[in-house]
Order: sequence, then structure tokens, then C-alpha cells
Amino acid sequence: MADTEPEPAEREPTGPEPQEGEQAGSEPGGSESTKSEPTESEPTESEPKEPTEPTDPKSTESAPDGDVAEPLTTLSLPAQLIIAVAIAVAAVAAAIHLSAAFLNVSPPNTLTKRHGAAIDDYVYPEFERVWKLFAPNPLQQNIAVQARAEIRTSEGGTATTGWRDLSAQDGAAIHHNPLPSHTQQNELRRGWEFYVGSHDVRERPQGMRGNLSEQYIRRIVMLRLGREEDGGTVERIQVRSATTPVAPPPWSDEKIDTKTVYRTLPWWTVTSDDLPEAKRR
Repeated sequence: MADTEPEPAEREPTGPEPQEGEQAGSEPGGSESTKSEPTESEPTESEPKEPTEPTDPKSTESAPDGDVAEPLTTLSLPAQLIIAVAIAVAAVAAAIHLSAAFLNVSPPNTLTKRHGAAIDDYVYPEFERVWKLFAPNPLQQNIAVQARAEIRTSEGGTATTGWRDLSAQDGAAIHHNPLPSHTQQNELRRGWEFYVGSHDVRERPQGMRGNLSEQYIRRIVMLRLGREEDGGTVERIQVRSATTPVAPPPWSDEKIDTKTVYRTLPWWTVTSDDLPEAKRR
């Protein structure tokens, strides 16, 4: 009996053989799951895409409107020069004004001794300051300057007018006026202070400034009254001051006599130099 080779035993199948196109070791259906389920990196058509923040902020800035002023660097060279010169002039003017105001109120020094007249010409009267409003000796009086005239009537006689309150006229012009003139504020007040400072208690002038202050007061009065007054020609004028102390506030225990005190000047004869027309000659 011929020897025959034993047939190999059939092995048990361990799993399906990989089909063509499939990788060995991969789970069945794996390729289909990757295609059907969306990943985080690839948004699907059904989900809206979230806007992403721009990386360059300059790229999102809108273009400037036409109404927005252009930078100075975009202006022409002549325009830049004009603006630079205007700024320089304004800076120099501000520096001069502040320096003059400071030197005017500062104690005497080398600059004020050498250029005091030029500083005063610049400061007065537009930038004048009244330090009597502040401590330690504030002004506590109301001073009114009044005037009256002696006139020659048309019949050849003389008559005396009543007292006219010139300070009240200035006060009425300043009242409710947001921009009163320096003439209304300072002319009469400074003129009277000029007179008082250059005369003694007997109304005698002290030096040339005393005579000059009298002429200044006469011109101010004639400018207010005019050559013709009450139907006659003004020949002489008289000026007085009415000083009334300011009453203390209700909560103060201070006692002040508020009686008005008058300082009456002598009669002055009006000359042609005292008339307003003299300024135009």
C-alpha cells in the first residue's frame, strides 16, 4: 500500500480578508465614518462660518471722510509756513503780554527802572488792575463825582445848574453791558484819583501834575456837559465828590457811619482849551 502525504488541516478563519483598496489593520467602515462626520477644522455647509478677527487692525480702518481735516504733513509747503509763522507770532505775543503784566506788578528791579515807561504805556489803560479790591486794605467806599455849571443866559444874566452825577451816568452805561468801554469804566474814576493824589487838603496843586490834573478834570466835565447847557453858555464849572461808606453786612457787628461826605472844589473858569473842540485843533 503506497504511502500518501497527509493533507494539511484546514485553518480556522480569523477574520475576513481585506478587500482590495482597504488597508490592513483598519476597522471596517472606518473610511466611511471619516467622510460622513465633519471635523472641527472643516466646517460643513449646514453650519454658518464664524467671522474671524482681522490680524491687521489697519486693514479694517475705514477711509477718512472728506470732512475730516487733513494732517499738516499733507498741506503744501506755503500753507505749512503760514501756520508755523502764525503759531510763532501768537507765542511771542503771549510771552510779551505776560512779561509786561508781571513786570508791572513786580517790585522795582533793573528792567522796570530801565523800561518802566514802555511797560506802563503797554499796560495802561487796557490791562489795568485795581488792587484796592483785595486785602489788606480793600476799598470800602462808593465815590461819586458830580459837577454843575454856571451859565450865561440869552438875556445876559447868569444861572447855576443843579448837580449832575457823572459817575451815575457811567454806571448806567456799564449796567447790563457785557463789554463796557474803558472810557466808561476808568476815565472819570482815574481822573478823580489823579486829582486827589496831586492836591493837598486845601485843594492846592503839588507840582506840575496838580495843574495837569485840574485841566484833565475840566475837559472831562465839559465833554459831558457840552458848551451849551440849559439854554445858556457855560462859563464856569464846579466839581465835587460824594463819598459814602459801604454798610457792613447784616451778620457783622461792625458799626460804620454811612453818612455821605462831600469834597467840593472851587469854581473853574472854562477856557477854549477845556472844550471838546480843542482836541481837533
